[in-house]
Amino acid sequence: MAKKSAIEKNRHRAQLAKKYAGKRERLKAIADDANLSTEERFQARLKLAELPRNSAPSRIRNRCEVSGRPRGFYRKLKLSRIALRELGSKGLIPGMVKSSW
Repeated sequence: MAKKSAIEKNRHRAQLAKKYAGKRERLKAIADDANLSTEERFQARLKLAELPRNSAPSRIRNRCEVSGRPRGFYRKLKLSRIALRELGSKGLIPGMVKSSW
């Protein structure tokens, strides 16, 4: 089990990213628009830099829904490899069968 503080920090980052997504999108569009003047684009970059760092989507870490483990993460199931194996062995994941030969 991961530290609760790390899980909460990541959850907070996800909330901030969702909150500022629209504003960040608009500012990026202005900053990347070649038709605008250099000054307007620069001002958009400055405003983008003033947004909270944790509102950037790239700062969100994929974590297991069960254990909070950050590594060995399967995106499709939102589980770590360890939680996937445990739940699969118990028969809690539909269609997954533990192989043995």
